[in-house]
Amino acid sequence: MHYTLRQIEVFLATAHFENVTQAATSLAMSQSAASAALQDLEQRFDVQLFDRVGKRLQLNELGRSLRPRAEALMAQAREFERGLALHSDIGELKVGATLTIGNYLAVPIMASFMGQHEGAKVSLTVENTAGIANRVRNFELDIGLIEGELRDPVLEVIPWRDDELVLFCAPEHPLASRGILSDADLLEAQWIVREAGSGTRQAFDRAMHGLLPDLDLRLELQHTEAIKTAVEANLGIGCLSAITVREAFTWGTLIKLEAPQRDWTRKFYFILHRQKYHSVGIQSWLALCQGLEY
Repeated sequence: MHYTLRQIEVFLATAHFENVTQAATSLAMSQSAASAALQDLEQRFDVQLFDRVGKRLQLNELGRSLRPRAEALMAQAREFERGLALHSDIGELKVGATLTIGNYLAVPIMASFMGQHEGAKVSLTVENTAGIANRVRNFELDIGLIEGELRDPVLEVIPWRDDELVLFCAPEHPLASRGILSDADLLEAQWIVREAGSGTRQAFDRAMHGLLPDLDLRLELQHTEAIKTAVEANLGIGCLSAITVREAFTWGTLIKLEAPQRDWTRKFYFILHRQKYHSVGIQSWLALCQGLEY
């Protein structure tokens, strides 16, 4: 073999940080050792993997094409190492989730997963759909759980489970006693909604097809709890996943509204990089999520 796993580690770390010094620090190496490893890799195959842009080292076309295979190679190497050490068949799993999933579903899933796999570690990153997709695309996350529909040639998108958006208002809101809303009611209302780029907002926009340009979007907020609080303060009506407002409906702090002429259904999805190695951890996580009842 004409390369070492250490050289591949340096290549990937440099691609991530776009800086050899930071890459070396992340690998607990000296800057000179990291530079030598990268230089030896390029010289051994007579290639150049990076372009120098100011003080940054930016992957060139060849480097970008090799990065996914290098990531997959290192994932397999880490799993092989864990098997040799006989610690656990699953090490650390880096999971990303969009806000609704991250705040209401992901933690119980993590608890079940870690209960089934002693010694396993799970880290959770919570962002909107666009942010999670970008992190999976850059191999910063092993797997993403998202609410938004996504078409990306780099990412594998796997349907997970159904979800439904619901409309709601404060008990004292004029629409609270009406219950069922017409399109005219939807147009007259002031709305408090999620920000653009979120899966919930994408589903809301799709459900409001034909009305969207004329809706009064009073507030656009990044967090579900902030939206619920604003609606409770009677600043407008909201639209969120049903799983986020169950308790509020039970307690009577929010009132459910219906607009059956509109389609409020959607799906949650798993996303993985198409060239990501499906480790035992990833396979186990997928199986657990698909087998759970909610």
